[in-house]
Amino acid sequence: VCLTCCSRDVMVKIDQICHKNSIKFFTGDVFGYHGYMFADLGEHEFVEEKTKVAKVSPGVGDGPDAKKIKLDSSETTMVKKRVVFCQLKEALAVDWSGEKAAAALKRTTPDYFLLQ
Repeated sequence: VCLTCCSRDVMVKIDQICHKNSIKFFTGDVFGYHGYMFADLGEHEFVEEKTKVAKVSPGVGDGPDAKKIKLDSSETTMVKKRVVFCQLKEALAVDWSGEKAAAALKRTTPDYFLLQ
């Protein structure tokens, strides 16, 4: 489900319905130079390809390059990952007065507060 140009109450209500029924939900809007986008994909599983790291033995070579880790692009492994997305209601209800919030505040764009 994709929503745009909706009130906050409508977005929260539709997201709750989608989350309950395991339906992916996207919402967003643009206001001049500012905009937002939110995605609730519920539980999302995916596979990521990782390049194997080959460590150089300490006795081989000398100088600063001897300690560097080399990537072997010919060998890769597939890693299964799982992400659980939060609902819109939870994302909008963050308590900014706690200690954890102080660290998150530095990483939060001011546009988040414009949406509020």
